[in-house]
Amino acid sequence: ASTYKDARTPPALPLPPVPEGKFKIALCQLSVTENKERNIGHAREAIEAAADKGAKLVVLPEIWNGPYSNESFPIYAEDIDAGGNASPSSSMLSEVARSRGITIVGGSIPERSGDHLYNTCCIFGKDGELKAKHRKIHLFDIDIPGKITFKESKTLTAGESPTIVDTDVGRIGIGICYDIRFQELAMLYAARGAHLICYPGAFNMTTGPLHWELLQRARAVDNQLYVATCSPARDTSAGYIAWGHSTLVGPFGEIVATTEQEEATIIADIDYSQIEQRRMNLPLEKQRRGDLYQLVDVCR
Repeated sequence: ASTYKDARTPPALPLPPVPEGKFKIALCQLSVTENKERNIGHAREAIEAAADKGAKLVVLPEIWNGPYSNESFPIYAEDIDAGGNASPSSSMLSEVARSRGITIVGGSIPERSGDHLYNTCCIFGKDGELKAKHRKIHLFDIDIPGKITFKESKTLTAGESPTIVDTDVGRIGIGICYDIRFQELAMLYAARGAHLICYPGAFNMTTGPLHWELLQRARAVDNQLYVATCSPARDTSAGYIAWGHSTLVGPFGEIVATTEQEEATIIADIDYSQIEQRRMNLPLEKQRRGDLYQLVDVCR
């Protein structure tokens, strides 16, 4: 009989040290307008308010600095690598992370790099340094006749690599919106020792009601880790109407905290000792059949 070690190539990494005790995560479900300056100032206020309430990790929505549309992406795009005035959105995140001593998973903004545009999430440590940058790997190209048709690939380029980052609040895997549909990515993050996967995302009114909560709970329970999602608030006058419902799910698939569609900040406790507990209760990792199936981590 095979051992679980054969079920992954290379084998899973052990979980890194668990940060002591519980900590507070904040999910800022922001209203987004066409006024970029206002959006940046508004996000700053929400992050600072969350930090004032004790949040050590703050998560923002997908595309929070301008409208979610192929027409808007090039207009609101920033050169994140150049920083400074070339990227006012990420400069603000860096500044607030440092001044408040918090970790920020900065939702996503359109990123301009050379001739390409990406849908990109920046993660800042409490020193204000950019710790990682996730470019959305799976582009949102869907067509449900009579309901919703959207093709991100018209303007955006897909990212090339999974993103996992060690922070003061644990090892975090990052996905953006449509990335949540691909369970292989979450399995990869679990195999690399993630405590938490953050998915900034803006599901729509067609797929949101059926799939948004289902996918988060599935990613969490399959991999026995925390999953946090953060959506923009719903704006029925926008071209793209977001479902909202930002949520924190625990490693047993339980909903720890959630909200409706209006602007709101959810503040909830994360307790990583729950991960160990659940993995002891259900030792899935030791029960995988490596003789029958394997997950291959091509980057490792």
